Amino acid sequence: MSLTVRHILDRVAEGREVSQAEATVLYGAKGDDLRAICNVADGLRRTVNGDRVGFVVNRNINFTNICYMGCTFCGYAKRREEEGAEWLSLDTIVARALEARDRGATEVCIQGGIHPKMPGTYYRDIVLAIKAELPDMDIHAFSPFEIWYGAAKTKMSYGDFIQDLKECGLGSIPGTAAEILDTEVRKLLTKDKLSTAKWVEIIRAAHALDVPTTATIMYGHVDGPEHWAAHMALLRDIQKETGGFTELVPLSFVHYDSPLYTQNPGKVRPGPTAEEVDAMHAVSRIFLHGQIDNIQTSWTKLGPARAQAMLGKGVNDFGGTLMNESISRSAGSEHGQEVTAYEMVQIIRAAGRVPVQRNTRYQVLEEFASHDPARQEPLVERAAEPLEFMSDLPAFLQEAV
Repeated sequence: MSLTVRHILDRVAEGREVSQAEATVLYGAKGDDLRAICNVADGLRRTVNGDRVGFVVNRNINFTNICYMGCTFCGYAKRREEEGAEWLSLDTIVARALEARDRGATEVCIQGGIHPKMPGTYYRDIVLAIKAELPDMDIHAFSPFEIWYGAAKTKMSYGDFIQDLKECGLGSIPGTAAEILDTEVRKLLTKDKLSTAKWVEIIRAAHALDVPTTATIMYGHVDGPEHWAAHMALLRDIQKETGGFTELVPLSFVHYDSPLYTQNPGKVRPGPTAEEVDAMHAVSRIFLHGQIDNIQTSWTKLGPARAQAMLGKGVNDFGGTLMNESISRSAGSEHGQEVTAYEMVQIIRAAGRVPVQRNTRYQVLEEFASHDPARQEPLVERAAEPLEFMSDLPAFLQEAV
């Protein structure tokens, strides 16, 4: 291990906070340095979370893919006249939420494109329609970009718009649309999309109203360790002020069908390297220690096998079952079409952890130390079976499943 990394990790062992400059060094680590960082991150995970690994039974409902913002990394957006463009009716959204409830979901995660003809009141209409049928369903919905759009359409302040949604039944907000919270990088990724300052303002407004949010980062394109460290420093500063982030969700850039990659040959990386994926999860655990307790891995981006490996690098949460997901798959990901609760439990248990079903706010609903959830057929056809990779596990791990 290098002397620089050893010095930083010694400071961590003493309970000291890692600086932004130190985080830049750690994010760029490789080889023995990275292995030591992952070991420290896993130790912090064990201290904070024990051996429990959470997941939530939920459904993604992407209510429209019609969007005119032109984010260069996005393969999801359609113009109104394009084949495959859709805008779900309230009845369809509610029907999908009811179907999710019948499959055991406690949460629906709702996001959509920025549709030029959609009234700003449609967001509250969605929440009201779901709550009318499912008063106990957690609604985790509307990115800061959607909050910005709805507030602009209704001529309301961010706080008033979020307060109205909360009174309608909104429970929490996904902290997506963050990408990288760096002005120069965002110009390359999003053109006229939400600025860093606006994203932060909306997140702070939500936290002030006791509406929690997730925190995210999308990495592995035109960015690097210095951007990641600055991004995390900003998240940590917000958390110290508000305490409103429930978790960090690192999102690997999926390049296959992304215009950012396909239209810029040689200028954009095809997603993060394997070492960068490890570093992102491990260093984030170390850097955010004492502030954000939950580090989630995204199986939709990494696939179940790679996501499982993150459980040894500081991660304590496997995310949601999702049932069906459109945004990652539209960029070329082979994953996204549901990992059932039964499959979640097998994957987590095979990593030597104790699976627990949680709700949106990380309250434990059920522990699966020695029993399984009911088996279910997937809601829709899947490109790959989540448990296939486990046939290659060592025999002692296969016995766990």
